[in-house]
Amino acid sequence: MTLVLFLVAGALLGSMLGSFLETENLTGILAYLCKTYEVFNLNDVMMNLGVLQFHFGLRIAPNLMSIIGLCIAAWLFNRF
Repeated sequence: MTLVLFLVAGALLGSMLGSFLETENLTGILAYLCKTYEVFNLNDVMMNLGVLQFHFGLRIAPNLMSIIGLCIAAWLFNRF
C-alpha cells in the first residue's frame, strides 16, 4: 500500500512539474518532457438503471515528467 502511495505521489508531482514547465517557452529536449502522450482513452460511458444514471470516462495521458517522477518515487521507495 505504501508503494502505491509513493508511486501516485511521484506521478502527481512529476505531472504538476511538467504542467508548470509547459507554461514556459521551452526549446530542445525540455519541450518533449512536457508534451502529453495519450495511452488510453475510454470516452463517456453511460449506464441507465432506471433510478440511477452513471456517466464515466477514463483518459490516461501522462507526460514524460510524470513518468520520471514515477521512476524516482520507485527508486526512493526501494532506497529507504
